[in-house]
Amino acid sequence: MKKIVFATLVTAFTTSALAADDLNKYKDESRAVVGPFVQQLTAENKKAVQEGGPESAIKVCKDIAPKMAGDISRQQGWKLTRVSMKVRNPLLGTPDAWEQKTLKQFEARLAKGEKPETLEAAEIVKESNGKTFRYMKGIVLQPGCVACHGKKDDIPANVQARLAEDYPHDQATGYEPGQLRGGVSIKRPL
Repeated sequence: MKKIVFATLVTAFTTSALAADDLNKYKDESRAVVGPFVQQLTAENKKAVQEGGPESAIKVCKDIAPKMAGDISRQQGWKLTRVSMKVRNPLLGTPDAWEQKTLKQFEARLAKGEKPETLEAAEIVKESNGKTFRYMKGIVLQPGCVACHGKKDDIPANVQARLAEDYPHDQATGYEPGQLRGGVSIKRPL
């Protein structure tokens, strides 16, 4: 009987250690994809603003970012998307239950003084279709982003008009720099 209990404990410990190793591996792989995605998106936004002002950045978030996310998703076999509790494009940015929970945790962590660059979550979850690795990196509003996501007084009239045209149900305004805007989310079947 003691041998069976010991063998069970060793198996449980080994399984737990393997799961932790897998989680760290998947997290590192996600970081290696999300980091360049965010850097490229930031560079595209800065370039658009320099060339045509804040109104030009709308095209980056509307057209270029979803294409980039789609390309990465197809290349990796994962789903990469940007989500927010206050969506601009409900078809692409509405968070599922795991993402909502994680975004709320990020907001609480920010409120307690955590640094924006550390907002990250990773977890292996059981879903109806099997195990899935979930990852999210928080997006915190930067000062330049208020031209499209700030309070109404911060958003130029031409940008407001373009947002109303492109996103008639837009909820993604009213932010101040330093607030959580959303997150880059990865959903990876295992």
